[in-house]
Amino acid sequence: MPIAHGGINLASQGISLKMLFSGYLTVVGIGYLMALMQILFTHGMADGKFGLSIDDIVYSYYGNRSGSVLESQLNGSMKPMALDEERFKIIQWARDGADVVQYEENIKPIIEKRCVACHAADSGMGIPDFTKLENVLVTAETDTGATFASLIRVSHIHLFGIAFIFMFVGIIFSLASGVPVWLKATAIIMPYIFLLVDILSWWLTKLHPNFAWLVMIGGSAMALSFAFMWCVSMYEMWIMPRIHPDIRDALHDE
Repeated sequence: MPIAHGGINLASQGISLKMLFSGYLTVVGIGYLMALMQILFTHGMADGKFGLSIDDIVYSYYGNRSGSVLESQLNGSMKPMALDEERFKIIQWARDGADVVQYEENIKPIIEKRCVACHAADSGMGIPDFTKLENVLVTAETDTGATFASLIRVSHIHLFGIAFIFMFVGIIFSLASGVPVWLKATAIIMPYIFLLVDILSWWLTKLHPNFAWLVMIGGSAMALSFAFMWCVSMYEMWIMPRIHPDIRDALHDE
């Protein structure tokens, strides 16, 4: 791999800047892993099975239109929260038309026992308040996936937040001397391109389930771009100077 000896680069930085860069990369690296875990435990459970699949993505954005939101959640990420007989009773109630009288007699006690600890206004979790019947009835309607309001909210959070992360990761990576210029430029711009592809694919999947594959492609490519820049940056700061001391000395001499 050709090494550019001119200018500022990661291999020649002092210990203070290396610690600064490494601290930031370590924290955002752990944060990225936590984000992936969060996806596995939310979207990854949409079909009731652990692990992210195309069905999970379809159910999350397009919905499982053969049933209700309540049913999808009880068969997905909320499955461990209630006994099977309790889940089946709630699901059957929703399928039978979500009768209010039946709710008061048979469903409300289960909701109060299993759900309202989190599904309450004072929980601070930003999820439907199941202490109010009207909110339960809304979730008993046909599952059409993410709402347009939620897509707008999540889209703008991701665009602002992730763009800042990749800006600083890209600045650090831009100082790498062992990467050809064309590859460096490509790696730096790719996360932004695939961030836009990822978010656009959410909206497209909301309209048609076949676009779920695009969600997989956009998210995977963005993660690979991040991993490449992270690994190269850490390698050049801490490993390359030890393996190639002649390069380190040449950098310091210039």
